[in-house]
Amino acid sequence: MNTSVDNDAVYVTKQGGVATLWLNRPAKRNAITNQMWQAIGDRVNGLREDTDVRLLILRGVGDHFCAGADIHGLAEMSLREYHEANQYADQSLATFPMPTIAFITGSCIGGGAELASCCDLRIAAEGSKYGITPARLGIIYPAYALERVTRLIGPSATKQLLFTGDIIEANEALRMGLINELLPLDAAENRLEGLVSTLLERSLLTQVGTKEMVEQIADAGQVSDSLNERWHDIIDTAADMHEGIAAFADKRKPSFSWRPTQAGASDR
Repeated sequence: MNTSVDNDAVYVTKQGGVATLWLNRPAKRNAITNQMWQAIGDRVNGLREDTDVRLLILRGVGDHFCAGADIHGLAEMSLREYHEANQYADQSLATFPMPTIAFITGSCIGGGAELASCCDLRIAAEGSKYGITPARLGIIYPAYALERVTRLIGPSATKQLLFTGDIIEANEALRMGLINELLPLDAAENRLEGLVSTLLERSLLTQVGTKEMVEQIADAGQVSDSLNERWHDIIDTAADMHEGIAAFADKRKPSFSWRPTQAGASDR
């Protein structure tokens, strides 16, 4: 993929249906300024309108994913103002309808852990470190981010991370469920490439529908009848199921064609 760096602190590259959103402050371990929170939301929302994008990857330029919020910026505004920009980025990424992957190297702290938890999957390199550290600053983690990390790793592990503000090793993050896979750096890059190839081969209908249903289960405990019926209607009018069955019978790879705009799927 194209990894050329421009002057923007947040920028997007695209190749073959895959968009990669880059955090680009490597000298600051990609710590996020208030302007960067706004830019993250803008870039992600812009990708919603791009019908060629099937998958979004989030990663950092250089050796680190994200060391969290820029502390100097926090001192320049009220916590309420900061949360407005933060929530804009958070919700834009968390509700992005296509599959999302965080690729984590180095630091994944505070706001970095928040962004990673907004993604559907988290692939990490050995040596990466994790922490959620508001207890070191005398603030409270945003409620929307706290809800998500609690659903991801459970109440007890969330309390441990938030009460202590400790920085934990990647093996502990894997044990907690904060990341999905942990590999040496080169192997992690190869795994990301292989996972992307697999996801692009599979039915986007299945991925988008499953994502929406799983999110509703996490929020409400079950899939509503209306959402279930809507996706049944989409399946009935789309070509993917027929193509999948035909490809299975013909012992070939399927060529799935469904895109959200074709069936009127909502962006949630």
